[in-house]
Amino acid sequence: MVDVGDIAPDFTAPLATGDVESITFSDRLEAEAPVVLAFFPGAFTGVCTTEMCTFQDRLAAFEAVDATVYGVSVDSPFSLNEFRAQNDLNFDLVSDFEKEIIDQYDVRMDFDGLGVYGVAKRSVFVVEADGTISYAWVSDDPGVEPDYDEIEAAVDAGN
Repeated sequence: MVDVGDIAPDFTAPLATGDVESITFSDRLEAEAPVVLAFFPGAFTGVCTTEMCTFQDRLAAFEAVDATVYGVSVDSPFSLNEFRAQNDLNFDLVSDFEKEIIDQYDVRMDFDGLGVYGVAKRSVFVVEADGTISYAWVSDDPGVEPDYDEIEAAVDAGN
């Protein structure tokens, strides 16, 4: 798993912005850093919806320090656009439909009992303009939300 001090893996993937665009992470870093990558198991599920809505509620605090938030899941970009619209999310969502990003960040998990395989562990990484990870949190329990105050403090410390 990538950790604090590591260089964040680069990726190119579909980006749900209301439309579907493409994002190459390294191309966005300098202009958008620090960047919060918030991985979540699946759109339209209870804890994931709560988490993304909490990031939305706290978005002003991130924007105040010029930070950018991206949600990341293996859902299709079309599903993520609907999820974004239904929850009034004003930040973009990265579709890791090919499951390459969760493998690069080593945050893949399975729900064997449900027959669901290859989703993101709930995890958060803060990436600085030089690509260095300054904060990493990964949960093996999909029912646990991150400490939002801790994420805000990590973003603020990088500025």
